[in-house]
Amino acid sequence: MPYKYAMLSRTRRHQQILDLIDEYQIPNQQQLQELLAGNGIEVTQATLSRDLRTLGVVKGPNGYALPSPTTTPPTEDSLWKTVRRELLDAVAGGATVVLRTRPGHANALAVELDRARPADVLGTIAGDDTIFVAAKSQRHARTLVGRFRMHADLR
Repeated sequence: MPYKYAMLSRTRRHQQILDLIDEYQIPNQQQLQELLAGNGIEVTQATLSRDLRTLGVVKGPNGYALPSPTTTPPTEDSLWKTVRRELLDAVAGGATVVLRTRPGHANALAVELDRARPADVLGTIAGDDTIFVAAKSQRHARTLVGRFRMHADLR
């Protein structure tokens, strides 16, 4: 029974998150947490972060935005289009790649990276204008930097 309740609770919470983001301009997680609490849904910051990532919600300069509906599965083409549009710099440090974007644009690029799931990427962590990409190895990190720089037309 607790598992079933948790599933119903998560489903309800996810729907509330989507409804609130659709209805209001929400600049940060604290305000989203407060709006959820006002609807009777208490959630920790860690859970809310996971929920936003799971739902594909992106944070831009004007706050949270719902993912664009798509009928096609994610592809590397959509990743490289986003790289061309958002990437300002890419450097490797060990098995980590650091990507720089304009303020407020890192999340959009990280979401595309996560959706495309390139074989040499283990995962991403996005901030406001910086993304840390965990590569499988130093060699993979260098290869990724080359691909990012090529697709963004960085010299």
